[in-house]
Amino acid sequence: MTAEIKNLKTLQRVIFPEREQMDTVALYVDSGIATGVQLNTMNGALGSPNTGRDDDKSETAGTTSGGSSAETHAEDFIDRRSTLIRPGSRLSFATYFNAFPASYWKRWTHLTSVRLQVSTHGEGTVIVYKSNARGSLQRVESKRVTGRETSTFDLSLKPFGDGGWYWFELAAGTESLVLESAQWLGEDNGRTPGKITLQITTMNKQEFCLNNLRSLAEHREVLDHLQEILIVDQGSKKLQDEADFEEVAATLDGKLRIINQGNLGGSGGFARGMYEAVENGSDYALLLDDDVVVEPESISRLLTFADMCRKPTIVGGHMFDLYNRTVLHTFGEVVNRYRFQPDLPHTDQSLGHDFLQSNLRNTPWLHRRTDVDYNGWWMDLIPTSVIKEIGLSLPIFIKWDDVEFGLRAKKAGYHTVSLPGAAVWHVSWIDKDDLVGWQAYFHIRNRIIASLLHSPYERGGRLLRESSYADVKHLISMQYFTEHGRIMALRDILAGPDQLHRLLPQRLPEIRELTKRYSDAQFKEDIDSFPEPKMEKPPRNGRGFHAPSYKSLVPWALKTVSKQLVKPVKDEYRNHPQAHIAHQDNKWWRMSQYDSALVSNAEGSAVSWYKRDPEQLRDKLVESTKLTAQILREWPKLRQQYRAAASRITSFEEWKKTFDEHTESVITR
Repeated sequence: MTAEIKNLKTLQRVIFPEREQMDTVALYVDSGIATGVQLNTMNGALGSPNTGRDDDKSETAGTTSGGSSAETHAEDFIDRRSTLIRPGSRLSFATYFNAFPASYWKRWTHLTSVRLQVSTHGEGTVIVYKSNARGSLQRVESKRVTGRETSTFDLSLKPFGDGGWYWFELAAGTESLVLESAQWLGEDNGRTPGKITLQITTMNKQEFCLNNLRSLAEHREVLDHLQEILIVDQGSKKLQDEADFEEVAATLDGKLRIINQGNLGGSGGFARGMYEAVENGSDYALLLDDDVVVEPESISRLLTFADMCRKPTIVGGHMFDLYNRTVLHTFGEVVNRYRFQPDLPHTDQSLGHDFLQSNLRNTPWLHRRTDVDYNGWWMDLIPTSVIKEIGLSLPIFIKWDDVEFGLRAKKAGYHTVSLPGAAVWHVSWIDKDDLVGWQAYFHIRNRIIASLLHSPYERGGRLLRESSYADVKHLISMQYFTEHGRIMALRDILAGPDQLHRLLPQRLPEIRELTKRYSDAQFKEDIDSFPEPKMEKPPRNGRGFHAPSYKSLVPWALKTVSKQLVKPVKDEYRNHPQAHIAHQDNKWWRMSQYDSALVSNAEGSAVSWYKRDPEQLRDKLVESTKLTAQILREWPKLRQQYRAAASRITSFEEWKKTFDEHTESVITR
């Protein structure tokens, strides 16, 4: 028996989607019978989700191929806390936003048990389930309900060492059953709820910002937890100039402040948020990207979890695809220290999981607790006590700032938790290719800097080898602008850490200026602005393209580079592209076979002209190889330099100098 829980505190409330978010229903409720991952009792191997069950019965009950049921009726939602269950129907809360992530509460807080409280009106049954780390479903308890009553279930957290969830399901009888409210409760640790500075770094995303401000005003229970709402506006179009700004600002109880500053990138904006959160006495800084839609309940959940943690802990939310809203980006990320690259913690996990296709009960890897190295700054709650101890963001503009901060915090003894049930919808990276173009500079520079600071390997493991491979791929693909940026990055790494603050506002304009020199960086929306593609004969005599095998890769690369160095470009291909290549076909092994091609960008909105240039290939290959070799040779010295400078360049004092220089105005409403 579970001991009686006293001095209860709400940990998580059952919620339903906003009216304008009905395409996210699968993240909140699910219909049908309680099917889980089936295990072979002889060896524990995973079986079919419906092994041993009648498929027809599963479909009748409302399941569709392991996904969310088509029988969920969004029109039955009464409000954000209550819903109607139709006669003879069953509703499950084994969903992303409404299942209780028991293993996370066991691992990171002092709680040993929780209470589920379900208030209903009508006749039916409340059934409680749990899962283990393998995703195997186990029925815990059930209760028959009639009339208006509140059912309580005291539940132990003891068996959730490696993973597992709690959830409940409601089955209506011959008449409808109403869920009036439900919540998960835990023993209060006596701590006064912390105060948050909610900070958004923005650049010309006024509508996103205004919509999120409106949402905060509409959810007063969230607004009450906020000490300040801070917008760091680094754009050319200012939020305060929007027609609706004053009306929205007036609803925020005088908590809104805007700091207009020069473009210091994401790291400069988020560092400002951390700095101001400490200065105004907040307990936490909540960092949010500007191009997100927030599930408001997530803010309360992050705060409650952080307040209940045994020690100061960074608590982040997950990211769903803004344009495909049931798709989860990742369940958590770590850094592969040998490659020094973001990675998934477990081999059975996947990127881009769609809950509409496979629900929580039918996805075994979602039941294993995922421990992470960092959380993306699309939504990350950071205790100001941690910021005071380890400093602000590394001054690296964009890319790797959140990763490096998480690694730095972990080294200081402060963990990061990516908390299930707390999330934002964010513009997806599916329609972006930020390894090509102006962002390539920041990717490779900041990845190497982070490795110099945190890699356990003598010379960075495999990182520089992979970087040199990437140089070759970009060059044989005629991506000379991208490679120019990567070479700039290598030079800046060798120049040392003391210039990083100075470079914050400088490098992006300088990189953008380079686009005038490279046709592969000059985009036009109308493909007819370019000469018509034509080719006297197809590459490889029409045999098509394929990537070289691992065994043949080195000789293939040597042959390809040699050919591109010595083979002249025909005049007709200087004046006419050979083909138009769709973005998804823009692969190095394909592009290396052309002398000239029109290439679509990742968004599909514009086209640029790639032109082979043997001189560019020769000069850039020689320079990138020499610089990479120099970094490898000087790695021990560079590592010492960057590690010695880290605490200084992330300090409040150093950042204050940068802020003072680039602050344009401050507006309070």
